[in-house]
Amino acid sequence: MKTNTLILFLAGLLVTTLTFAQGDQKDIVALAMDQESLSTLVEAVKAAELVETLQSDGPFTVFAPTNEAFAALPAGTLETLLKPENKDKLVSVLTYHVVAGEVASTDLSDGMAATTVEGSEAVVTLANGEAMIAGAKVIAADVKASNGIVHVIDAVILPPSMMETAQGEKEEGDNQ
Repeated sequence: MKTNTLILFLAGLLVTTLTFAQGDQKDIVALAMDQESLSTLVEAVKAAELVETLQSDGPFTVFAPTNEAFAALPAGTLETLLKPENKDKLVSVLTYHVVAGEVASTDLSDGMAATTVEGSEAVVTLANGEAMIAGAKVIAADVKASNGIVHVIDAVILPPSMMETAQGEKEEGDNQ
């Protein structure tokens, strides 16, 4: 049973990689717009008014969460971030998924700290043949775009400042 699951998983990665194979001719936004599995990311990029930025020359490296990654956020989180009054928070979350320059999977090293456009560092972990960024697993790597490279990830990663805020609010609530 485990072998069948592994084969299906690898076949899924192959299909994802083949689907993205034509990405060279498209910028990062156009590439994402062509992928149903990234439609929530595209919606968020539009809400944050980052389309023009991610269509510019770059180059950029984008760690792109799938729709399933956004769906795994706590209930109401995505809806709250997409509200106009929370645009700054949404921009922080999305720019934490972007690194200036082109960083291919072969450039990654275990423990590497990648400085994000948001300003914080996200740590890369390499183990058991898997690459992770800030705890999110890379499920499709090195998808070339005309202005950079995309690595599809299985989770939405949050900047440290947002994690500290969330933990602080939880602690305050626990004391009441």
